[in-house]
Amino acid sequence: MPPSDSKSTWAPLASPTFRWFWIASVVSNLGTWVHEVGAGWLMTNLDPSPEMVSAVRVAMTVPMLLMAIPAGLIVDAVDRRKLLIVTQLFLLMSATTLATLTYTGKITSWSLLFLTFLTGIAMVMHILTWQSTIPELIPRHQLSRAVALGSISFNLARSVGPALGGFLIAIAGVWIAFAVNACSFAAVLFVLVRWQREPRPTTSGQPIRQSAWDGLTFVWQSKSMRHTLIRLGLFMVPAAALWSLLPLVARQRLLWDERGFGFLVTTVGIGAVIAVWFLHWIHRRIGFNRTIIFSGALFAMALGLLGMTTNGILASLLTLVIGGSWMTTLTTFNSEIQMTLPNEMRGRGMSCYYAVMAGSMATGSLLWGQVGGAIDVGPALVASGVTLTATGLIGIAFPLDERPEDHEMSSG
Repeated sequence: MPPSDSKSTWAPLASPTFRWFWIASVVSNLGTWVHEVGAGWLMTNLDPSPEMVSAVRVAMTVPMLLMAIPAGLIVDAVDRRKLLIVTQLFLLMSATTLATLTYTGKITSWSLLFLTFLTGIAMVMHILTWQSTIPELIPRHQLSRAVALGSISFNLARSVGPALGGFLIAIAGVWIAFAVNACSFAAVLFVLVRWQREPRPTTSGQPIRQSAWDGLTFVWQSKSMRHTLIRLGLFMVPAAALWSLLPLVARQRLLWDERGFGFLVTTVGIGAVIAVWFLHWIHRRIGFNRTIIFSGALFAMALGLLGMTTNGILASLLTLVIGGSWMTTLTTFNSEIQMTLPNEMRGRGMSCYYAVMAGSMATGSLLWGQVGGAIDVGPALVASGVTLTATGLIGIAFPLDERPEDHEMSSG
């Protein structure tokens, strides 16, 4: 049985500053998931082709690929509190513009992609700054627990957000999804304005080229970083099929409306929230490497089966499994990265992590969108499951560090 004492998971919330940040992240993630349901569903109305539906995901992830490294340099060079405030203001304006265009009926498929791309640029800065700030708020021995709480925040929002988004869209129209997201950014701004951050050393006096070179050199010379990024890419390219094709699974294979799509995404979040309670126990019992192998294999199997079924109940059970294995895999990767990086390298190191994640997601979304258009959605999901099985086997050649102290921290 997994440990029943929840103190190890929730201990970082004893810090008032971290607690406010965590609450803000729940609100922000909730708005983001309502937004994502709205954007995906809106595109199925504007242009239901697999290529254009998957392009929404590409438009959100390509900025991370293009901007992650420059953003990491900025994060390490400036005051992170001020940077978070600026990014939230930009995101607030972007979401408000999208809500207005949709409400007035002036939105088009290409303007949706353009505004999604702009939102993605701001999200790059927000995510990297947010992730780099977390270690400032709690002691290092609680770091893996803080990462797990971040996963809980994200997946709690994913459990509620899609269903809420589907409900709101059904009664008020797609524009309301973007309006809710705008409100969530305003709530995060409130927390940031109240935060009194202690001054921290930056790289502002260091030449940009030297700063970038130092960051890339560290990532390349660190075996833990190098292997984690390779395995992350091997997982994300085939796994991206889920997010790029899920709206079409709901509409075309299950014949569900926007509320059904919201429910399907909700089951992914529920599976992730359930899995997080077992994650520390899993890490302690089998270590990071075996966790990645088993969760990746489970994801691949469920993804392939999802492509074979048109039964709504079975599809919901499969997305529940997919959510748990998705969260387990990515939280393990994130924990490994956070424990490896020194504070002065955190922005640049996390930028490499998110650049690989975004590049792999964008590549996979484009690939599986094209495959889905050529051979249909179901066979494309089966093919992605087979591909993930193969890349998982390749990943065994790049083991993660099995550090006893990491497992101790993970298990609380």
